[in-house]
Parts: sequence; structure tokens; C-alpha cells
Amino acid sequence: MAKDIEAAPQGGEFSSKDYSDPPPAPIVDFEELTKWSLYRAVIAEFVATLLFLYITVATVIGYKHQSDPTVNTTDAACSGVGILGIAWAFGGMIFVLVYCTAGVSGGHINPAVTFGLFLARKVSLIRALLYIIAQCLGAICGVGLVKGFQSSYYVRYGGGANELSAGYSKGTGLAAEIIGTFVLVYTVFSATDPKRNARDSHIPVLAPLPIGFAVFMVHLATIPITGTGINPARSLGAAVIYNTDKAWDDQWIFWVGPLIGAAIAAAYHQYVLRASAAKLGSYRSN
Repeated sequence: MAKDIEAAPQGGEFSSKDYSDPPPAPIVDFEELTKWSLYRAVIAEFVATLLFLYITVATVIGYKHQSDPTVNTTDAACSGVGILGIAWAFGGMIFVLVYCTAGVSGGHINPAVTFGLFLARKVSLIRALLYIIAQCLGAICGVGLVKGFQSSYYVRYGGGANELSAGYSKGTGLAAEIIGTFVLVYTVFSATDPKRNARDSHIPVLAPLPIGFAVFMVHLATIPITGTGINPARSLGAAVIYNTDKAWDDQWIFWVGPLIGAAIAAAYHQYVLRASAAKLGSYRSN
């Protein structure tokens, strides 16, 4: 197959790409249903999301218990891991789990990431739907384990559910989720871009690291607003197990916002940053 031609600077010559983009995934691929690799990947997404929710929600519940002034009467405000520690728990677990599952399923662990990659034709519709189902079920089971192991604290400290904080409008919460998810999905596209892997091959880039840091930074910014969703499965799992009116009333924010943010990130990466070099070269030559 002939290499694509990339536009050169003014007065220069056109040169061949030093990287190769994978072919677009078919929108519907029924043959994929006959392959064990698909089901292995779905299981990996389920287990990874289960572990993600168990560790992170347990961290949230533990922090709220340690900082409860009725429990720690001497220095409650400075007890526990704090918001910084919660952000590290979410970002660190994403780093670990993406590293562990990237070679099996791609390490999505988030319906918004899967949706963005589907829009960019990186995964088929069938794989995307099975991933999202597995992620949601894994999230529900992970939060269920937290409730089972810490039943005396789970309901008392909010169940780790995402809810819009007092003083913020729904529009503010939605914007926070859109921007936060854009940062995450944009980072996913950039960290896994074959062009970056070829051009920056002299730099030891470990893709899960920037993805984990993106999750960490977004949590620092948006925990005070929404508790930070940017992952519909994480929000759904906590809402199902906690099951209060407030958690369900705000649930739409944690689906609409991340899906919009993922779609914008996919469009930005595919049609702006990675716009066809051949088309650009044709335009310049004309």
C-alpha cells in the first residue's frame, strides 16, 4: 500500500509519512462476535471498572469518615487523605488499570472514552456497546462491594455518589463535566496517536501516565462542583447502589456532559489536529 503524502513547508518537497494509521474500524462487524478476543476484552473492561470503583469509592468513604467531626473531635479538618488524596486515587487507579488492560481491551474503563473512540472509528459499534455494558455492570458491582464491606459508613457518608454541589447551577455542572471529559478524551487520543509514537520515539512516553494525570487534574478542578464524574459508568454505579432522589435527579448531567465532551474531543483530534495531510497538500499545490 502506498504511503500517504504529507505537505511540506513552503518551497520544500513532499515526503512520505513515517507512521501508519490503522484502518477505520467497521461500524458493524458481526464477525467480531465469533472471536474470543472480543469477549476477553469485555471481561477485562468489567473487571477493571469493578476494581476502579471499589478502590476510589472506598477512598471517598474512608476520607469522609476520617474527617467527620463527630468521629475525630480533635483535628477532623486535617484528617484523612483530603481532596488531593481522592484525586490521586482516581488518577492513580486509571494509570494502573490502563497499563494492565491496554493490551487486552485498550483500557477504556469509561463509556465516554469508548464513545469518543467509536466516533473516531477506532472501535466498532458492537464492541463499543459491549464495552459500555460491561463498564456499567462492573461499576455497579464495584460500588456494591464497597457497600457490602463498609455498610455502616456507606449510606452515612453519601455512597460516593456524584451530585451537583449546593450553590452551583445545573448549567455550571454540565459545563464542568463537558470540559473535564474533553481534557480526558483529548489526552487519550494524543497519548495513543501513532503519529506521536513515530515522531517522538526518542521520548519514553508511557500512554497510561498522561491519561492518569489528566484524570487527577480534572478531579482537582471539579470535585467541588460535581464530585467529578467524567465517567458515566462511575456515576451510574454509585447512583444505583446509593439510590437516592438527589443522585438520580442529577444523573443526566453525568451522561450528557461526558458524551458531549468526548464527541468534541474526537472531532477536534480527528478533523483539526489530524486533518488529512493529503488534502492539505492538494490545497497548497493548487
